[in-house]
Amino acid sequence: MSEANLKVLLLRHTPDPEEAVALAAKLCYSPSAIESLLERIESRDQTSFVERLMKMGHTSPLEHASFTFALEGISRACSHQLVRHRIASYSQQSQRYVSEADGFDYLIPPSIREDKELKEYFVAFMAEAQRAYTHLAEKLHERGIHGEAANQDARFVLPNAAETKIIVTMNARELLHFFRQRCCNRAQWEIRRMAERMLRLARKVSPLIFAEAGPGCLHAPCPEGEYSCGKMREVRKKYRIV
Repeated sequence: MSEANLKVLLLRHTPDPEEAVALAAKLCYSPSAIESLLERIESRDQTSFVERLMKMGHTSPLEHASFTFALEGISRACSHQLVRHRIASYSQQSQRYVSEADGFDYLIPPSIREDKELKEYFVAFMAEAQRAYTHLAEKLHERGIHGEAANQDARFVLPNAAETKIIVTMNARELLHFFRQRCCNRAQWEIRRMAERMLRLARKVSPLIFAEAGPGCLHAPCPEGEYSCGKMREVRKKYRIV
């Protein structure tokens, strides 16, 4: 077993996502045939139009641009939060079909990693969980229960800290919502760290759509109300350069 490291990759995205968004938006107001409309859009710079679209809050055309991320080195605790975002597609590494008998990687929260005593206790517990998993898998095998049938029952002793891998696809509109929720200072540290990396990658391929992306307090009062972190100025500065 070892501590997992976060990896975030942008695997695929809609080619020319902002052009796709512009086409969808202009179609709503144009009497032109789609082919002629497409020719006009491809021949012109759509920057000002997409910027105006974003300022207007006309976000439904953003659903025509999609982004697929590969996420590795996140905990099961993190993935359980991620899949609560329902307007998305997910493919996650299975603990039923993938055996952890050779050792599972795991995440250590910073508050525990930075405390020697707590870290030693945490690592010892992970080792015990590994022994329990291996013992159960072996005993189930002796009793004639093999493969995924053994894995699916032995996995009940695996902790939330266990590392997982997942591929997620979201459209641009849902990604903006995801960033508003998960880039917030009050979001859990792990999914916030992951969301920040996803935002950097999304901005590289679609700078207009994600130019103002980030937590909900960037352009309005903090939506957390009395639960605000109280650091709105610092947060706004951070997300101008993220």
